[in-house]
Amino acid sequence: MHDTGLREFASDNYAGVHPDVLAAIAAANGGHQVSYGHDVHTGRLQEVFRQHFGPEARAYPVLTGTGANVIALLAACSRWASVICADTAHLHVDECGAPEKVGGVKLLTVPGEHGKLTVSALEREARGFDDEHRAQPQVVSLAQATELGTVYSPEEIRAIAEFAHARAMLVHVDGARLANAAAHTGLPLRAFTTDAGADIVSFGGTKNGMLLGEAVVVLDPALDHGIPYLRKFSMQLASKMRFVSAQFVALLEGDLWLRNARQANEMARLLHEGIRDVPGVNVTNPVQSNAVFATLPARALAELHRRFHFYDWDESTGEVRWMTSFDTTPEDVHAFVRAVRAACFRDGGEDTEAARAGVVAG
Repeated sequence: MHDTGLREFASDNYAGVHPDVLAAIAAANGGHQVSYGHDVHTGRLQEVFRQHFGPEARAYPVLTGTGANVIALLAACSRWASVICADTAHLHVDECGAPEKVGGVKLLTVPGEHGKLTVSALEREARGFDDEHRAQPQVVSLAQATELGTVYSPEEIRAIAEFAHARAMLVHVDGARLANAAAHTGLPLRAFTTDAGADIVSFGGTKNGMLLGEAVVVLDPALDHGIPYLRKFSMQLASKMRFVSAQFVALLEGDLWLRNARQANEMARLLHEGIRDVPGVNVTNPVQSNAVFATLPARALAELHRRFHFYDWDESTGEVRWMTSFDTTPEDVHAFVRAVRAACFRDGGEDTEAARAGVVAG
């Protein structure tokens, strides 16, 4: 049906399933298990998540990242609430309005610095408390890693959490690529969440080698009571949950999650090194996870699009996003770098002898 050797740079969702995760699904397939999360695999999942997020953490497997985000916000918000997030946040840009339409919460966006929130930016919207004419700011939502591939330090998240908590607001972490952030810094998952003052987390599995599945991780026990009901009426309760939970156990029980994230990050770094000196290419954001953002000449982009799938991030500027994944190899990166160099040189870049050598070497 498709070329199993094909590698693309559009999204880490393009990647397949890690063989160890597939094996875990197969191992969970024998016999019968109680449905809707009352199975042994989901029970083991709780132990594994507590090892990473702390003894009070409780994980609720769901099917999609959008579902995880909406459920987390529903748990943290009143009906009259608003959520402050970056203007580039996936929550705002790429959820098809689900937080507003399904969750019923208003999003208040503020400018970010390379996708990251700052306390000074939050001050623009963390106001109007007790004003009945204004949707009440009750949650700050940040993404780790951000939609632009950048990574918060624990200190940056802690400063945001202290700002929010001082105003009786909660902190949600969209952790679709939390593993990549941990791989970048060499710190444990709880360093950006539990220890930094986060209250609830959407934790990603699909982008890090799973077939499907994410998790809502509750860190503040006060938010825990309503999650089972929110998950059900949000259509995120899997009847055969053992197959989602078994994947998370395979990912998190050892260091597979970290090895996968490190591989993806390392391939992004390799890609960055290969294209950063190409005439006409300008890298627009720090490369700290598994994303590379860059601008290219229009004709070079058109040529690359004929051979590869990737996203035009900002068509007005020629900015694109290239993503690597756990199964991206150095050979994949070198081939793509050669294609970028060739396209840019044909577009009129400085075709020096050194540059031509770079095309050959990748």
